[in-house]
Amino acid sequence: MGRKRTMALAGLLAVLSTSARAEPLEMQFAACTGRFSALMEHQWLIPTPEVDTTTRRRAAMISLLEAVMPAGRGREVLARRIEAKHAQAVLLTRATFNDDAEDAQWAATRAEAEIASCAALLTG
Repeated sequence: MGRKRTMALAGLLAVLSTSARAEPLEMQFAACTGRFSALMEHQWLIPTPEVDTTTRRRAAMISLLEAVMPAGRGREVLARRIEAKHAQAVLLTRATFNDDAEDAQWAATRAEAEIASCAALLTG
């Protein structure tokens, strides 16, 4: 994705954002980058054909994050990215390797919801 297109898309998303959270756009993109990273690594562990789609989505989210990240916020953004990656990995592990079927289903549903909210930020 070209830098101008990424900037334009990020600007449009900022204007159209109706997120219930008042989280800054760069923090939303950081969290989604972390979530896609965790999903991608999980898909490497448990092979699935969706890994290519996840890899592309992660790359697109990184581009968006880089386009909107203000100077001097690198540490904070990286911390958010790591926190979200860890949380998503925990959900995926609970969903996959859990003896409690009800808890596994809850974790799978929650993990899917987090990824869906991130996928909704991407066009195409």
